[in-house]
Amino acid sequence: MTIRQLVSLHRATRDDIQDLVTRRPVPGPGLPQVDPFLFLNHHGPQTYPPNNRGLPFGPHPHRGFETVTFILEGSLAHHDSGSGASVVKAGGVQWMTAGSGLVHAEVSPEAFKRTGGPLEILQLWVNLPGRLKMTDPAYIPVPAADIPATAMGEGVSMRAVSGTDGAPIHSLTDVMLAIVSVDPGGSATLPAPVGRNVFFYTVSGNAKIGGEGVPEHTLAQVSDGNGIELSSDGGCRILFGHADPIGEPVTAHGPFVMNSEAEIAQAIRDYQTGRFGGL
Repeated sequence: MTIRQLVSLHRATRDDIQDLVTRRPVPGPGLPQVDPFLFLNHHGPQTYPPNNRGLPFGPHPHRGFETVTFILEGSLAHHDSGSGASVVKAGGVQWMTAGSGLVHAEVSPEAFKRTGGPLEILQLWVNLPGRLKMTDPAYIPVPAADIPATAMGEGVSMRAVSGTDGAPIHSLTDVMLAIVSVDPGGSATLPAPVGRNVFFYTVSGNAKIGGEGVPEHTLAQVSDGNGIELSSDGGCRILFGHADPIGEPVTAHGPFVMNSEAEIAQAIRDYQTGRFGGL
């Protein structure tokens, strides 16, 4: 096995959205993307009081990529113009293929707004290649009970939502995504096939890659290889994934991610003329 080495660290930037604590490790200075992983918002952790306003993400459009949303604490209600609707609670995942375009809203359920409580959510944008950008939109809610936990080593478990045997989602582009939990003193070698780009973000706690530290709220870039030596002295939780790089031009404008300015202009026209539908 060729072990991947730590190459660079990218600390998440604090960028709160109204009263929602938000950190973003990518895009950031010197790191526009980890192809095909485009964007990560880490919301929380925080505790909402009773009678709160909830999450601020009312109806908005997307085209050209997928959103994968991990609900670590709290709950999230989703509605979209393709008739997708659900409430996913802690430990669950929402996987949405925006594809050719839809409008969706991500808000707090009424029960959460009444009672409040802890909230922590990760939303990752995963690019689609040009041949799939106009694929039909889709939405799949995955409750926590449908995401199996796999022991990876001493004190290390992985809950994979896609890209492994038994994972509930079959990704259009064979993306592997998981939450990895490490107990204090735990260690394991995570598989990360040669040639694929790795996404490694410390959600909580401090990790080590090959004995080198990766602080909390930090994205680590690694060299090529087929394995990552992971450990943690005090315990940690990681958003971990890998995927084949797409290697195509990325042109982004707000909620649209395409290959060219002309395609962005068409997306804007299509949304403005109602071709994405509405809520």
